[in-house]
Amino acid sequence: MKRFVTFEGIDGSGKSTISKRVAEKLQADGYDTIWTYEPTDSTVGKYVQECIKKQSDPFITSFTFIADRILHSTQIQQWLDDGKIVLCDRYAESTYAYQAAQLESEMKDPLKWLQELSKDRILLPDRTFLFLIDPKASLTRIQHRTELIPFERLAFLEKVHMNYLKVSKGKRFLHLDATQSIETLVKICYNDIIQKTKKK
Repeated sequence: MKRFVTFEGIDGSGKSTISKRVAEKLQADGYDTIWTYEPTDSTVGKYVQECIKKQSDPFITSFTFIADRILHSTQIQQWLDDGKIVLCDRYAESTYAYQAAQLESEMKDPLKWLQELSKDRILLPDRTFLFLIDPKASLTRIQHRTELIPFERLAFLEKVHMNYLKVSKGKRFLHLDATQSIETLVKICYNDIIQKTKKK
């Protein structure tokens, strides 16, 4: 059983919809499940949202993202200690992917810098689902939104997409084709979460 699971992907990848559906299915099947998200609705999380809207200095935005996550990790740990399954819509890889794209003109290796800032300060998920979709297709999905935030521009999302691929290596990550049906993706995620690790 995977107890702390994160859902990642560029805007329009469907991760929010899928993560909510998976949480609902787990709850319906009797699993004590929490669905949460980042940025959070805490005071720090709300400041993160303001930084995004106002296109604040990328260093300020990066630090506030990480501060919000450190606080969030404390809450997540409490939920886990209480025996709950925690599903999180966006987590560390979102900051690495998005903020590295913002900071690429400011430093040589922003991905490494961001990862070092978070090292040993946040919880490590048992599983991270990465929903992969072509940035052009993702923008088509969200074109109905009345106001696209700066993160939702094609050139930027293409950079974010590449950063996601760079940081999502290892057994913790499961890459999923985001163009599959919602039902299919929910089933894949649900089965992966409840499947117990086989003993060697």
